[in-house]
Amino acid sequence: MVSAAGTVGARRRQAPDGDRSVRARLAILLLAMLLAATVLFSLVSGASDASVLAVIRDGLVPSLSPDDALSARDRVIVYDIRLPRVVMGMLIGAALAVSGAVMQGLFRNPLADPGLVGVSAGSSLGAVAVIVLGAGVLAPLTALLGDYALPLAAFIGGLVTTLVLYGISTRQGRTSVATMLLAGIALAALAMAFTGVLIFVADDRQLRDLTFWSLGSLAGATWQKIGAVAPIIVLALAATPFLARGLNALALGEPTAGHLGIPVQRLKYTAIVSVSAAVGAAVAVSGGIGFVGIVVPHLLRLLIGPDNRYLLPASALLGASMLLLADAISRTIVAPAELPIGIVTASVGAPFFLWILLRRRGILDL
Repeated sequence: MVSAAGTVGARRRQAPDGDRSVRARLAILLLAMLLAATVLFSLVSGASDASVLAVIRDGLVPSLSPDDALSARDRVIVYDIRLPRVVMGMLIGAALAVSGAVMQGLFRNPLADPGLVGVSAGSSLGAVAVIVLGAGVLAPLTALLGDYALPLAAFIGGLVTTLVLYGISTRQGRTSVATMLLAGIALAALAMAFTGVLIFVADDRQLRDLTFWSLGSLAGATWQKIGAVAPIIVLALAATPFLARGLNALALGEPTAGHLGIPVQRLKYTAIVSVSAAVGAAVAVSGGIGFVGIVVPHLLRLLIGPDNRYLLPASALLGASMLLLADAISRTIVAPAELPIGIVTASVGAPFFLWILLRRRGILDL
């Protein structure tokens, strides 16, 4: 009897750790509320007298409170400058965070990230090629594609890099994490070398644009740019929920996932194309923004567990909120100037990445 009671008690103690679905659903609800609050904060932070209540009244029921509505100046600032920036920040933050979560599930390692394994560098190479050569060698292509030339080139650069990385690091159905990281470093260095050649032949105007763009920024957000990249990012993000079950099974190993009925090869290709499209489009309009893809999924994995059914949507929400907060900091910390957002995310992400490494080392040393 004592043994049976002990067994029942042990099962009860283990149940909360094994099933985090309730906690995950609650976390997603709270993250949605956090994103709404972050959007309002981003719209009112900066050189404007607009308050949160004024923005809400003007956006929802402007005719009911004309005295409290936004002034013409504030309306231009909020709707024509900040709102496109907020929308683009949400799209890019969600794209980077979800891409990081998908790559970590695909490679079965929490340290995988589009920036760390060279995917962002490949996307940057494609975007820089269009910026520098768009008026010369690539003029026919840019004339044909118009605003879509830049995100398409970044997508192709990220796709090629991801395919090469996966081919190098995977043998007989098994992915070597050490090979993946080393190959990612090598591919990133190679992409940066070609990028350096393009920067070398760029003119002064292109150099100024590339210098600020390479550090990451949402300053150039316009509705036209959003229209060019939003369909790519939205389609890529819309495909990721269908990957959740396969990524969960893939955590048990590719042979086991195959026995469970998961089309492993199709899962790999869909994940690779989705990540390349999302990261490529994000890099094309915002430049290099690092560490979002590794910090957000890892933090959420500690909180709600590794189930990708909840991890992927939660990553999208937290990634969007984190990038909007980083953008608000970049706009206000050195006002009236603007700090590149990549510096802010790296300042937070790099110490967090070191903490992950030290934490893993501590676990291994035990």
